[in-house]
Amino acid sequence: MTTHTQESPAPQAGLSPKAKPISPLPRARLVLIMLCFVYVINFICRQMPGVLAKPIEASLHITDGQFGMVTGLFFALFYTTISIPIGFLADKTSRSKVLAVACAIWSGATLACGLVTSYVQFAIAYVTVGFGEAGGVPPSYAIISDYFPPGRRGTALGIYNLGPAIGAALAVAFGAYVAARYSWELAFEAVGVVGIFAVIAILVIVREPPKGGLDKLTGLEAAPKASFWSTFANFFATPSLLLAALASGATQFVTYGLGYFVVLFLEREKGMTPYEVASYYSLVLLFAMGGGMVVAGRAVDFFSKRAKQAYALVPATSLIFALPCYVIFVWEPVWSTSLLFLAGAAFLNYFYLSASVTLVQEEVRPDQRVMSGALLLMVMNFIGLGLGPTYVGAASDFFRVHGFAHNSLQMALYSMVPFYFIAIFLFLWLSRVLKREALAEGAKSK
Repeated sequence: MTTHTQESPAPQAGLSPKAKPISPLPRARLVLIMLCFVYVINFICRQMPGVLAKPIEASLHITDGQFGMVTGLFFALFYTTISIPIGFLADKTSRSKVLAVACAIWSGATLACGLVTSYVQFAIAYVTVGFGEAGGVPPSYAIISDYFPPGRRGTALGIYNLGPAIGAALAVAFGAYVAARYSWELAFEAVGVVGIFAVIAILVIVREPPKGGLDKLTGLEAAPKASFWSTFANFFATPSLLLAALASGATQFVTYGLGYFVVLFLEREKGMTPYEVASYYSLVLLFAMGGGMVVAGRAVDFFSKRAKQAYALVPATSLIFALPCYVIFVWEPVWSTSLLFLAGAAFLNYFYLSASVTLVQEEVRPDQRVMSGALLLMVMNFIGLGLGPTYVGAASDFFRVHGFAHNSLQMALYSMVPFYFIAIFLFLWLSRVLKREALAEGAKSK
């Protein structure tokens, strides 16, 4: 087990070999479906600017660099900063109610994005989306972990993490079609209205589960309530948690850097029309990215029962195979062939998410789960979401004025390849740390 502060000793995560299997709580599957639906709305709101980058840039007269700054650094600063106090508040109060309020804020801000008339107005509205979304994912992680027992959380979180795949696919299919047929503003407004109605469904369906109730059934004794600073210090003092966050952040640098500019890249440099993007790229996201989320969750549950290092080796292996798919996608000039390799990268790029989230939820106490999940998101989203799109936009502007006017985004995407190697290295390092922890646990149990 990881090293924890003396003030908040952590329980043994998972079931002992002789323990009787524990079933999920009643309504667990219904709650999981509802939370996944809310995550879909969350991700549609977050990804809509990336889908509509071309008309937004044309309408508001902004460059790739300015667009990347808003969707990357500005958004992430609000998203990551506010997620910590919200995570602590949710740990101490009702996580389902915090989620409902957050959904109302990000949905209203998304609607406002469709009403803006200037770059500054768009920036304010979109960072407010990030302010609201900070209260969406961490409470959901903790709610799922209290509805599903150890040993089944990886699969449940893998299903929950279908939200980004489905949300991104719907954002592409719906956003690109509506923008081409009507206007980009209407796409934002429609999604915002749907999100506001989702708030009611959250309040009706998602009932607050007992915090740590399923963990107590494993024979674990209750521990004193964790303070804000003990939870904060524990996360950054635990090598496995910090490494998981850093490795995930390096991976997200690529996934978010690509995600916010891929539609613009497909349209501007590979010649796809908005209708072709809506028809074909949305399917890549739905089936390839979505399939990867499901397989990742199952793989984490399966292999982690045999070795704790699986939380690191599963994503490391997936990234090794994703790298050549990504490079060929960026290079291939024919968009139909290029999409096939993008599908391979999309399937493999996201194995890290279920692995890192499950590791964090298993390694901390039940009353630390929301804030610890928020700290995980803070680190990996500041690196990935904050710096990835910001870097790609700035790199594209740089290459455009230095001899690559017609393929500036292609060169910017090529320049992200080193982050694959950084992420793989960090996950392999995490594997060694987890192996040492497992050996130490085994020695203590003798």
